[in-house]
Amino acid sequence: MSAFFENNRNKLGARMEIGDLAVLFAGKAPKSTADAHYSFMSNKNFFYFTGLTREHFIWTIIKTEKGLESTLFIEKPDYDIEKWIGRKMTKEVAKEKSGIDDIQYIESFHTFMNKLVQSGSVKCLCLDLERLDWDEKDSVADEFAFDFKKRYPHVSIKTLHQIEVDLRMFKDDYEVENIKKAVDLTHKGLEAILDVLKPGMFEYQLEATFSHAIRMNGADGNSFPTIAASGKDAVILHYVENDKVLNDGDLVLLDLGAQFNEYAADITRTFPVNGKFSDRQKTIYNIVLKAQEAVIEAIKPGTPFEDLNKICKNTLTEELISIGLISSESELSKYYYHGVSHHLGLDVHDLGLRETQLKPGMVITVEPGLYIEEENIGIRIEEDVLVTENGNEVLSKDIPKTVEAIEAIMKR
Repeated sequence: MSAFFENNRNKLGARMEIGDLAVLFAGKAPKSTADAHYSFMSNKNFFYFTGLTREHFIWTIIKTEKGLESTLFIEKPDYDIEKWIGRKMTKEVAKEKSGIDDIQYIESFHTFMNKLVQSGSVKCLCLDLERLDWDEKDSVADEFAFDFKKRYPHVSIKTLHQIEVDLRMFKDDYEVENIKKAVDLTHKGLEAILDVLKPGMFEYQLEATFSHAIRMNGADGNSFPTIAASGKDAVILHYVENDKVLNDGDLVLLDLGAQFNEYAADITRTFPVNGKFSDRQKTIYNIVLKAQEAVIEAIKPGTPFEDLNKICKNTLTEELISIGLISSESELSKYYYHGVSHHLGLDVHDLGLRETQLKPGMVITVEPGLYIEEENIGIRIEEDVLVTENGNEVLSKDIPKTVEAIEAIMKR
């Protein structure tokens, strides 16, 4: 699929000016303890433009009067090192996977950069300088920006982040198919959970069951750490301990996803531990489901992204007032305290704008919830939805979510 990544590079090039030099880093795994490191996860922007997931790689593209020139820097094969940590990617394989012809070794990167700048071809250095928080640790790109500016103060620096947002916010057919596959694998993982779910199990056993099932069926792995929150812990949005016993009569909220070809699924389902919802659980569950259906119905080109949460809150408010749990919208935040949607793609919380209207090609989640701690009830239902030309397609529509469907499966 090198053509997909080449097309992405061309889209970036179309947004660049003559003299712009973009440099992206695959990144490196941070140290965990002693001589051990965390598992490596490639920078997703680097992957989007190269199709590669190897540590330490660097990709550059410069726009000149002649057009775009791409160069990929990879690690040099070293048999002695490979005996310890595995094979290095060859130039031939890197070229085949990325579609980039000019492949060089990392050792030549600084010389390459110096010659390019000294030639006068570089007017502006473009880096992936996304920063989510003032105190966030400097990235590889941040460190390179400081180093570069010290050496070449006459060259300006700008961020690629907004361009990356604009490009990655819209998925083409190749990306949608990968997300669909990730969703399908997630479905298989949830089926495996329903096959074993019963009172007395531990939350971590559901987590393990899911991970085993998706890997056995071809997933890269989990798209994010599984949330398996039962009873009162289901009111904690990012509960990750997963160490409690599943009690008879409780619900278990499962927020999880498989990753396939670097693309993520993000699905939430809430199941009764004993296989049957109580009347109260059923009432609250169906309110959440009604809110989700109202939001999905509104997903179409032209709908403001921010309207989705308003629709969700309006539905939840109306229904909770009708059952006497609240008396006005001002009380809703006690039981619903997050947004209903985010973009989905290479990242679970993918690059994308919220201050915009929905457009074809966007893939978003729809995840209303209600969290009633005093009743030991935490319910969230989440779907992955593609915005189409005429409306939407629920990519996760085959994963059972009605009370009747869930109870029928668990009764088997």
